[in-house]
Amino acid sequence: MKLVTGNSNRALAQAVASYLELPLTDCTVKRFADKEVYVEVHENVRGEDAFILQSTSYPANDNLMELLILTDALRRSSARRITAVLPYFGYARQDRKSAPRTPISAKLVSNLITQAGANRVLTLDLHASQIQGFFDIPTDNLTAAPVMVRDIQDNYDIKNVMIVSPDVGGVVRARNVAGRIGANLAIVDKRRPRAGVSEVMNIIGDVSGQTCILIDDIVDSGGTLVNAAEALLKAGAKEVSAYITHGVLSEGASERIAASMLKELVVTDSIEETEAQRNAGNIRRMSIAPLIGEAVARTASEQSVSSLFD
Repeated sequence: MKLVTGNSNRALAQAVASYLELPLTDCTVKRFADKEVYVEVHENVRGEDAFILQSTSYPANDNLMELLILTDALRRSSARRITAVLPYFGYARQDRKSAPRTPISAKLVSNLITQAGANRVLTLDLHASQIQGFFDIPTDNLTAAPVMVRDIQDNYDIKNVMIVSPDVGGVVRARNVAGRIGANLAIVDKRRPRAGVSEVMNIIGDVSGQTCILIDDIVDSGGTLVNAAEALLKAGAKEVSAYITHGVLSEGASERIAASMLKELVVTDSIEETEAQRNAGNIRRMSIAPLIGEAVARTASEQSVSSLFD
């Protein structure tokens, strides 16, 4: 068994390797002068079960190319099986034709990963679960819900917690967390006038006096969370926090969160932390390394992965 990583999130890769008590495979992933990606694996991988841990986060195209070229290098080195472990699957928000003459980029990326030589995919909280069907190879979509639930139970009085979905599309995800801790569910009904701009319209559910926890898969600009927190507090919520799987947090987002009414934003380490995130006083990270590590171990030993979430 070999655990290989590119440059997207080496801290998480090292944490997963420590969990598995397995050293990272020695390989070079660098750039030529014109920024082409160059890969060289320095260990024998013939007949090995290889796992490539690589989030396709910012810079998304560079990290995607590293994944594809690493996959090709392992395939040409006669690895027995190659599993692409994607803690964060970029391009997942482009999962349908949202307008005429637009691409379905999530399908294109899944085709690229398959054609590069991956035999299976292991990922976490896809933006849309049907993206699993875009792959023509076995794909496991893990969920960070158990990790979130444990953290909520350790840090909040469950009796006064209300789980909130920041939009109608995230209700299933939020209901999953609410069901695990026995909390009630509220929904933020918002209308988005144009791309990148969200406007909160109404709160479905009584949040008066409640500790509200927003649950979602991705936080990018942070606008939706900030607006939702303001609306919940105006509706009588005692305080508002958020648990988000993937902290994309594009430029300016960390500062926006830090200046908001959110008590705290908790994200996983599926995406490498930035300096702006470290400087924000109300952004906290929790590790998914044990979850990813256990899923990798079970995949290698042909055990059930879905039973992790029973």
